[in-house]
Amino acid sequence: MGEFTCNLKKYRLLKNYTQEQLAEIVNVRRETIMRLEAGKYNPSLKLAIDISRAVEASIEDIFIFD
Repeated sequence: MGEFTCNLKKYRLLKNYTQEQLAEIVNVRRETIMRLEAGKYNPSLKLAIDISRAVEASIEDIFIFD
C-alpha cells in the first residue's frame, strides 16, 4: 500500500482557520481534522471534496497518495 501525505494544515493556516473552525465548516469533529493533519486518517471522497472547497485548494494538493 502507498504512502499517505496530508498537506491540510498548510492550506488550513493559509485560510486562517483553526481546526475547530474547519471541522465546523465540513461538519466533522475537530479530532478528525487533527487525525487528518497527522496523516493517521484517510478521508472519504465526500470529506476530501468538502475540505478542498473550504480551503480553496485541489484535493490532489491537499491529499497525496504515493
